[in-house]
Amino acid sequence: MLRRTLLALALLVPFSASAQERFITLASTTSTEQSGLFGHIIPLFRQQTGIDVRVVAVGTGQALQIGMRGDADALLVHHRAGEDKFIAEGHGLDRRDVMFNDFVIVGPAVDPANIDGLRQAPEAFKRIAQAKGPFVSRGDDSGTHRMELRLWKAAGIEKPSAAWYREIGQGMGPTLTIAAELNGYTLTDRATWATFRNRRILTVLAAGDAVLFNPYGSILVNPAKGAHIKAADAKVWHEWLTSEDGRKAIASFRISGEQLFYPTGTTPRS
Repeated sequence: MLRRTLLALALLVPFSASAQERFITLASTTSTEQSGLFGHIIPLFRQQTGIDVRVVAVGTGQALQIGMRGDADALLVHHRAGEDKFIAEGHGLDRRDVMFNDFVIVGPAVDPANIDGLRQAPEAFKRIAQAKGPFVSRGDDSGTHRMELRLWKAAGIEKPSAAWYREIGQGMGPTLTIAAELNGYTLTDRATWATFRNRRILTVLAAGDAVLFNPYGSILVNPAKGAHIKAADAKVWHEWLTSEDGRKAIASFRISGEQLFYPTGTTPRS
């Protein structure tokens, strides 16, 4: 009798373990991870659906590459041209607008480039180049890095190669740290800036230009990438992000009372 009972329990253990391991892999940006957004919304999603989300936080360019290889089930990224190309090439399905915030240009309070209060981001970049920075670039093919390169182009400047321009090939946190150490300038998403504590004399100097708008899109990785793609559970996540519950979860995420991500179609509070 005891042996039969133990055997029955042993047979139940793998079933229970597999039930607890229901999850999807999400390739996303460092800003969504480092800001704490995922730490806020994923537990809410898991509570409602029983599905966990395991995040691979990299630059948007790397996230798209992960999706191309079929090493994720879904993406949440922020470079619309790259996202559209990903869909057009057949790597993903059903891109949806999810949320937005904005980029800001930060730099030393002494501001040798005289950009404080500027609302024209390309002009700010032009002045930084004229003042010879220093400017710290992520240089990692992230959505932020791609935005930075567009701003240099809009300023009529080829990608800088002088000593005052430093590409570090790292995420937003290390980039801000180095900018603070050098009393330099950099471009950052507002959410990561809000969580960055070692600011020293760095402050937000230029913001509010429409070109700094920063939308995030959710994409399902094409299940044709292989049988390992968890298409059904990924779709639950994808649908939830734009559902009323998902939108409320995103909007309720705050740092020091400041809302940092806005569901698509809402208006930021001034």
